[in-house]
Amino acid sequence: MFSENKKGQDQGSQPNRIEANTHIKGDISSQADFRIDGVLEGNLSTTGKVVIGASGKITGNVSCVQADIAGGFEGELEVSELLNLQETAKIEGQIYTQKLAISPGAVFNAKCSMRPKGVSALNPDAKMAEQSGSSMANNG
Repeated sequence: MFSENKKGQDQGSQPNRIEANTHIKGDISSQADFRIDGVLEGNLSTTGKVVIGASGKITGNVSCVQADIAGGFEGELEVSELLNLQETAKIEGQIYTQKLAISPGAVFNAKCSMRPKGVSALNPDAKMAEQSGSSMANNG
């Protein structure tokens, strides 16, 4: 009986929200979209989209499919598809994304890699070769 109700709710689930004037410390893991208009100090991992509103800020590590940022972000951001920075965005840290769109006026003080974390653009298998090569160098 309960599982039937839950299935109905999952199909039409709403995005998660952290409203303005809300401050959360801790890590969040979700399979749904997230909108942050308050402050999150911690890590956020989702298989959905992350939106940081103009009044929102995240300090920590974020892993998501897409991100649209109008507020502040400080930390490591891993976006598997598109990262969109609005004109009011303020970004600091390390960014890994496949696609990047930056509106004029956005503050972008970050190191950015346009590929998955740890993968070389020239040699996608370099991470594995580097790891096995460094272990061989230590043995010899």
